[in-house]
Amino acid sequence: MKRNIVIAVVTAAALVGGGTATALAVAGDDDTTSVTRTDDDRDDRGEDRSDDRDDRGEDRSDDRDGDDDDGALRAAAGGVTAAEAITAALKHTPGTAVSAELDDGSWEVDVLAGGDTWHTVRIAPDSGKVLGAQKDDEDDAAEVRAALKGASVTAGDAAKAAAAKGTVVSVDLDDDGDDRGWEAETRASGGDERDWSVGLTTASVTADRDDD
Repeated sequence: MKRNIVIAVVTAAALVGGGTATALAVAGDDDTTSVTRTDDDRDDRGEDRSDDRDDRGEDRSDDRDGDDDDGALRAAAGGVTAAEAITAALKHTPGTAVSAELDDGSWEVDVLAGGDTWHTVRIAPDSGKVLGAQKDDEDDAAEVRAALKGASVTAGDAAKAAAAKGTVVSVDLDDDGDDRGWEAETRASGGDERDWSVGLTTASVTADRDDD
């Protein structure tokens, strides 16, 4: 009689839950104890594990994004400043430095040399040694020379001026429109980024209006 009751309970659980049910019966001397599990319970556990994997994947992605910023700060902390990287690049490849940026663990300095040819010189952030140089194909030499006509502040000067605001991780020439000048980016020890504008004739440093 008790076996019939167990079977009835299992059947009812399967019909109500919309899935299959499994009954485990443990027989004793007098009583039979039954435990019923449904497929829905297993599905819920599977979904929970899937959600946990998704959350861990998102956390790893966020960590990698943070690592990019940390890498730039570590490179900047290597001892070679943006101004020093520019000086080293120009010693290797004479010309006009137009930009310097920390990228992939090294300084990359763009130099406009004679004959309107461009070169990218890579500088080690810890020693200031030249890691390599390559010729680039660019066609904006005329615009750059026009923007720098009459300028007395070089990229190195702009980097030195912006260093008063934080660790300089990039300096670049803005040769568009009427507001021509140097653009510098600094980072604080906490990772906060700020953009600055440096004049071409006075080396005055002002907060970039687009960064407000």
